[in-house]
Amino acid sequence: QVQLVESGGGLVQAGGSLRLSCAASGSVFSINDMTWYRQTPGKQRELVATITKQWSTNYAEAVKGRFTISRDNAKNTVYLEMNDLKPDDTAVYLCNADVVTYLGTRGYWGQGTQVTVSS
Repeated sequence: QVQLVESGGGLVQAGGSLRLSCAASGSVFSINDMTWYRQTPGKQRELVATITKQWSTNYAEAVKGRFTISRDNAKNTVYLEMNDLKPDDTAVYLCNADVVTYLGTRGYWGQGTQVTVSS
């Protein structure tokens, strides 16, 4: 069994910063891609940023230049550094990881962490 736990969300003023973390635990052999998504009520879940095991990254246009994704393979953890936050960044942020276990490889989701940006 694998669990993903996000942390680091909260309330911040526009222009502020937050750092999200997502740690995988359980029967983890290794992790391939790790991805941050965000979701607001009534909207489709949106990909925010992805990082491969080799540290190749990809960002949504809306966050390029403001957000940075990184990972610590030894800790099975992915981070999202968010700077110059805007009210439109308000959402529940969820992480997804492509995890290799003794049963094979599949994607796992965390429970999400709320980010609220006030104007």
